[in-house]
Amino acid sequence: MTTRPTDGSPRTLKTVSRAFDIVRALEELDGAGVTELTEHLGLSKSVVYNYLSTLREEKFVVKRGDTYELSLQFLLVGEYVRYQNVLYQIGKPALDDLAEKTGEFAHLSAEEHGLGVNLYKVSGEKAVGSEYQVSKLQRADYMHYSATGKAILAHLPRERVEWIVDTYGLPSKTEATITDKESLFDELDTIRERGYSFNEEEEITGLQAIGAPVQNQHGRVLGSISVSGPVRRIQQSGYHEQLIDDVVNTANIIEVNINMEETDNEFPKFS
Repeated sequence: MTTRPTDGSPRTLKTVSRAFDIVRALEELDGAGVTELTEHLGLSKSVVYNYLSTLREEKFVVKRGDTYELSLQFLLVGEYVRYQNVLYQIGKPALDDLAEKTGEFAHLSAEEHGLGVNLYKVSGEKAVGSEYQVSKLQRADYMHYSATGKAILAHLPRERVEWIVDTYGLPSKTEATITDKESLFDELDTIRERGYSFNEEEEITGLQAIGAPVQNQHGRVLGSISVSGPVRRIQQSGYHEQLIDDVVNTANIIEVNINMEETDNEFPKFS
């Protein structure tokens, strides 16, 4: 995924952009030497070495032999960002309960820069696809083929969704993926009306998911939750309906707790 959306800012700093190009390259290559980075980025060895030296000095890169790797400093920054997110703070305990109750994989996601970001995932005792689900915590993803993504898209302003589709397109993951713009908007209308979303094998053949949005008291969508599992199990009569209720109820619980915290913060504080 190489698309770089812009916020319309008239000026960017080339040095900062290049530093992040090197960071992303180290991530993509799983660590690399100066020569490999030079070939990958099309830069001179001296330029690559200078950036690596600076990143290493700032503790964001480590060197093991001749190989440079991203450091644990990114983990510390990432954990700080995640714990500052109210959806994660309040949603995590509810998601743990959802995974325990359903036995499936439960997911907590948000949107940023037009992509879906997984804030938290937890597996129940029947959950499948652990390796794949863990890998999704390490990257942003397109939103049109996941239950969490579609639940968010359905509650974003139309012009925002238009921008997301125009920027990233509607790439196909399986034969069931929605790749037509009008079909997507029709489904988003349906999701808003019924209050929950489906991933009907649109991301992985054989896997389905049920999602619901999480909104604050002003109606702004903060993110979404979902549970996923094998088609045959998810579609079992009675179980499917119960999962829908469990997901929607959990989303409502998170919303209430977030709204209570926001309201509490509005009260005057006595010294």
